[in-house]
Amino acid sequence: MKVELTDAQWARISRLIPKPKAKPKGGRPRADDRAVMEGILWVLRSGARWRDMPDRYPAYATCWRRLGEWERADLWLSLWRAFLKDLDEAQQLDWSEAFMDGTFAPAKKGATASAKHARVRGQSLWYWSTARVFLSECTFRLPIESSRSSRKKRSPK
Repeated sequence: MKVELTDAQWARISRLIPKPKAKPKGGRPRADDRAVMEGILWVLRSGARWRDMPDRYPAYATCWRRLGEWERADLWLSLWRAFLKDLDEAQQLDWSEAFMDGTFAPAKKGATASAKHARVRGQSLWYWSTARVFLSECTFRLPIESSRSSRKKRSPK
């Protein structure tokens, strides 16, 4: 199934994408932002690994790097707020029925048994992005849970 952004959606998104700084030494031409966004959305929709992206999108490493670049520039938060504003202005949101939702990413098949547990690795970029959006949109504070067992000192090697 090939689902792509409409021209109207892309027009709204492209205005919010930060313009890249010119590199003094030149270099390889930058991959098309729309194609990269389509690649990122394909991975998010399908749950597939980055390296399994179809050839119609730019290289998976390019899409992955641009995802991080746009995250650091707060593009996702800007997009979220822009689309909420559009939906609200079109009276397509019923604010009397609001609820919290959690995000999850499916486990990838074939992970090695020795792979570090997520708690050891630290929280992912998407976790912090989601948390920041949620906390910036809400007026209440959630209690922070601390775990003493995760703070054990490691013996020096």
